[in-house]
Amino acid sequence: MATEWTVRAISRAMLPVLLVLTLVEVGSGLVLGRFEAQLLRFPSLLALVPVTIGTAGNLGSILAARLSTAFHLGTLSFDPTNDHLGGNAVATVALALTLFPVVGVGAWGLTALTAGVRLSLGTVVTIAVASGIGLALVAVAVTVTVTYVAYRLELDPDDVVIPVVTNVCDVLGVVVLVGTARVVL
Repeated sequence: MATEWTVRAISRAMLPVLLVLTLVEVGSGLVLGRFEAQLLRFPSLLALVPVTIGTAGNLGSILAARLSTAFHLGTLSFDPTNDHLGGNAVATVALALTLFPVVGVGAWGLTALTAGVRLSLGTVVTIAVASGIGLALVAVAVTVTVTYVAYRLELDPDDVVIPVVTNVCDVLGVVVLVGTARVVL
């Protein structure tokens, strides 16, 4: 792993990542615009968008920090049977199972106070939990993959993984949320 801390070395390592992530975020806005009519029809879904993608990105960031620390300590193995890797992945999904019901109740409550209720509490919580679990699985897959790629390219996972995970969760968060809503509704 490169230990050179110069502006040139940091720029060389991060500029390509930042350029690709900029394009990913533009894609996120385009995806969100495509589903605008459906989101405006159901204010609870609109309220779920930022908190769902933010929470999924945070879950991936927590996992990324844990994997990066294990990587730097030399205890991380990319073997699928590795207990450290598997345990952190399971903990991420379990955390999603506890957080997303609260997210659903909060979105429903907020829209009940401000925009009127158009979807039942059970429907909003179901959509939040189902999309949250799906996004947690996506965050785990992306985090492990990007950590491995960073390792192979001799990049510091601390610099690369969290920005990639949060950007991918932005794009896929909208897709998973709206897709889940279409299935449930």
